[in-house]
Amino acid sequence: MKLNNSTLNKPSSAYILATWGALIIGVLSYLIGLWNSTFELNEKGFYFAVFLLAMFAAVTLQKTVRDKEEGLPVTQIFVGMCWAAFASAIAMLVIGLINADILLSEKGFYGISFVLALFSVITVQKNTRDLTNELGETDPSAFPKSAQGIDAAVETSEIIQ
Repeated sequence: MKLNNSTLNKPSSAYILATWGALIIGVLSYLIGLWNSTFELNEKGFYFAVFLLAMFAAVTLQKTVRDKEEGLPVTQIFVGMCWAAFASAIAMLVIGLINADILLSEKGFYGISFVLALFSVITVQKNTRDLTNELGETDPSAFPKSAQGIDAAVETSEIIQ
């Protein structure tokens, strides 16, 4: 039996929708929690910047590791920079939360929503890459239909309220 390589790595639409849903929940929960927190504005800025750094570093690291596995040229310096940025973002969040004067449950909330968003952004990027051809064109199935996205957003907002 011969496997069709073009569909071998193609994720199902249910999986794509689930990963986008997890990303939306992770990002929204972190940002809404940050917005509603009693942190000073400079602390909110710190946690927001750490979040953005972590999200970008996670996607870049995932892409770099996959490029390397597929035999595409990747410099060791760039791989090292990706790992350093990713580790720095996680370390800054952990150190910030350890030193924050908030309840342990709040620290757990930020940690869990941060990890959910990181895992989801890596998975969404992997799905997008799996559905991108050699010309750089991404199959529209990599993105949930707008109606599904709106339904997911409405459900998420109902859960939060």
